[in-house]
Amino acid sequence: MRLGLNIDHIATLREARKIHEPDPLEAVFIAKNMGVDLITLHLREDRRHIHEDDVKSILKHAPLPINAECAIDPEITQILCTLKPFKVTLVPERRAEITTEGGLNLQHPKLQDTIKAYADCGIEVALFIDPSLENLDRALELGVKIVELHTGKFSNLFNTLYTGFKRHKNRLNFPESNATLQNMLKQSLEELAQSALKGQEMGLEVCAGHGLNYASVRLVAKLKGISELNIGHAIIARAVIVGLDRAIGAMQEAMRAS
Repeated sequence: MRLGLNIDHIATLREARKIHEPDPLEAVFIAKNMGVDLITLHLREDRRHIHEDDVKSILKHAPLPINAECAIDPEITQILCTLKPFKVTLVPERRAEITTEGGLNLQHPKLQDTIKAYADCGIEVALFIDPSLENLDRALELGVKIVELHTGKFSNLFNTLYTGFKRHKNRLNFPESNATLQNMLKQSLEELAQSALKGQEMGLEVCAGHGLNYASVRLVAKLKGISELNIGHAIIARAVIVGLDRAIGAMQEAMRAS
């Protein structure tokens, strides 16, 4: 199972002071030395962390494949078609959200044209989807070869049940009993497991990611049919304390221990 390191939150730290450090590009070389398989970054419409210049610099110098997450947006499509990352993963965006809150709307009126625009430029296209057989069928209809299963629901349940993590304001909340939460977590993991296997049977490459940490990743890494996990916040948060190389190594160990 490949590990994709999402480096968005290195840029988040930089943007806290609106200066030039830390530089996300530096993380790419450490990731390469640690055996990371690819780099993921999200060029958002509001440029809240990664900027266009970051993408240009990273694509120019990176010794690893680059997976660029982005919304269905004509300006972003034009930028990425010019820069040509290895892969583009289409995700939903809301300006008010703290982080991506769910899978892509696969009935979006501009989705088919956006997929074609990237495909015409020779860029692989992945769709970030909520785990379900219906979404897998729709992805196949759209002609893509790669999907990434959104693990946010599973991650939120896991954190609430096992770490006491509470979400607030407009974010998800799970006030149910522990027994109910355990059943919900089991069901969410089963949805991921079934979608991974079904996607593989359909000839799709199945990736997964969102909100996974050093504990929850052990359950997802056990699932058959998933070829790649994209993880960012947990690794970068740990790196602030112990350094990026140790943080990456610990995540690799957690994935192998599954």
